[in-house]
Amino acid sequence: MCGIVGFVGEKDDALPFIFNGLKRLEYRGYDSSGIALAAQDGIALQKTEGKLAALGELLGALPSGIPCGIGHTRWATHGRPTDENAHPHVDCRGKIATVHNGIIENFQVLREELMAKGHLFRSDTDSEVIPQLLEDYGGADDLEGAVRKAEMRLQGAYAFLAISSTHPDRIVAVRRTSPLIVGLGEGANYLGSDFSAFLAATKRALILENGDLAVVTPNQVTITNLAGDRIERPVITVTWDIKQAERGGYPHFMLKEIMEQPDVWGDCLLGRIHEDEVVPQELGLDVGQLTHYKRIQIVAAGTAYHAGLVGKSLIERLARIPVNVDVASEFRYSHPILDKETMVMAISQSGETADTLACLRLAREKGLFTYSITNTVGSTVARESDAVGFTLAGPEVAVASTKAYTTQILVLTLLALALAKLQGQARPDLVRGLVQIPALGHTVLNRMDGIKSMATRLAQTHDVFYIGRGLDYALAMEGQLKIKEISYLHAEAYAAGELKHGTLALIEEGTPVVAIVTEHDVAEKTVSNILEVKARGAEVWGIVDEKLPLTVPLDHRLAIPIAEPLLAPVLAAVPLQLLAYHTAVAKGQDVDQPRNLAKSVTVE
Repeated sequence: MCGIVGFVGEKDDALPFIFNGLKRLEYRGYDSSGIALAAQDGIALQKTEGKLAALGELLGALPSGIPCGIGHTRWATHGRPTDENAHPHVDCRGKIATVHNGIIENFQVLREELMAKGHLFRSDTDSEVIPQLLEDYGGADDLEGAVRKAEMRLQGAYAFLAISSTHPDRIVAVRRTSPLIVGLGEGANYLGSDFSAFLAATKRALILENGDLAVVTPNQVTITNLAGDRIERPVITVTWDIKQAERGGYPHFMLKEIMEQPDVWGDCLLGRIHEDEVVPQELGLDVGQLTHYKRIQIVAAGTAYHAGLVGKSLIERLARIPVNVDVASEFRYSHPILDKETMVMAISQSGETADTLACLRLAREKGLFTYSITNTVGSTVARESDAVGFTLAGPEVAVASTKAYTTQILVLTLLALALAKLQGQARPDLVRGLVQIPALGHTVLNRMDGIKSMATRLAQTHDVFYIGRGLDYALAMEGQLKIKEISYLHAEAYAAGELKHGTLALIEEGTPVVAIVTEHDVAEKTVSNILEVKARGAEVWGIVDEKLPLTVPLDHRLAIPIAEPLLAPVLAAVPLQLLAYHTAVAKGQDVDQPRNLAKSVTVE
């Protein structure tokens, strides 16, 4: 899940481009970073532990005017974040440098073999075996040939870039599962693990597929497979501008992304509703694909898993089709029971989540139809699925997902309504209600004035419990994840009815409880649960439907306008996100880049 950048030009200076590209990829990892340039007298290298600003202070030691180089921003998997473990890594003679994203599973065997031959290792990483292996295969003289030989030895899921001081006019790039993209310029070409690395320079790109090897020079990109056979990849044009990934005056990307949600929801719904009906084709599906399957299996991780729980409830209630939701990292190893009447649905913001991809591939191996919901056009999940529905949320930079989550819920709601119609259970009222969601979103945001003071109080605590029933329970799970991710408060979510089965023992004077009450059918029961925790001294934050005629003893109240309870999750997510955000700010935490986390989890 690390960020990698490459630049090779005819005469331009690679250094500023690489550093600026790393800035845009820092969300992919930020515990260390580095840059290597292919100078003719050897690799010029600077790397350091810490965030990118620490690397910026060292760039004066690098030579200017070098037109070929690579950069890396790291999220550690093997080896602690240290100067030595930072990328790029070089060979013993300082002639070859590589940057790597992913995991080399057989690195220990290769490392021992190379050390026995006299190779000197300076780090604890799996990544360092790559330049050492390239050196062993004569990469200083024939970089491409050495990469091909090394590829026969490496095992794992990864992508890497390699440069050599004896070949300062080229970058050799390899993709094995982890994402890698080539940006096409004039007199220069670019590489990155994400489009944003080079969008300031070009919008034309080639997406490398799994198994591709690319030799990139200033004026040419040659793509082959392992056997050396030439491959043509289509040129695509990226439609969004790099300015969309800028903060727009907000103090943090996360706040910007929360605040722009109503507009993003409008983009997500646009064209997908016609005359009180959902248009399945705009979700990437045709009617035949929707009618054939009697069960749905959802696989996802983290926030996407919580969106899947909302989707399960909506599909089962509206279409009466059974849905299972599994954590992707567990699904493959649980010996799942799958048949040809089951649609396997993968949900992933980045479209590169390793665990989710593995589940998708398992389903395809078994001959099952796969459908994915993702935010990233051209991602591996999108390309390897039989059908895909894009969330159209635009670039999301903050590590903690907000707009990607709510647009996932919207796509799942659209899918549930499309399935309901095919089952003879059409709900035109809900379709009309969906159209009103963006406007209601603006109303919710305009009512959040008091949330900062509520968050300031919450920031003074150490533990917080989230409770709800039905859809509100699924929301509670996402709410507790958000506050854990960015404020580092210990948080737990419980089905409200389960409190009396053990959790009440943890409630004492002043214990904070966030209660979500939008499900009308069980609202009175949730209120009873609120009374239970109040009777034991809890301090309660309530996120409630303003129309519910309830007298609830809340210490802090956030009332939201709900047009229809089944559409509440998208709107109720906003105060949960803002509560987590402002709590983290009050605690002085790094909101956009929380410790130990990265945006796109491309390793198991």
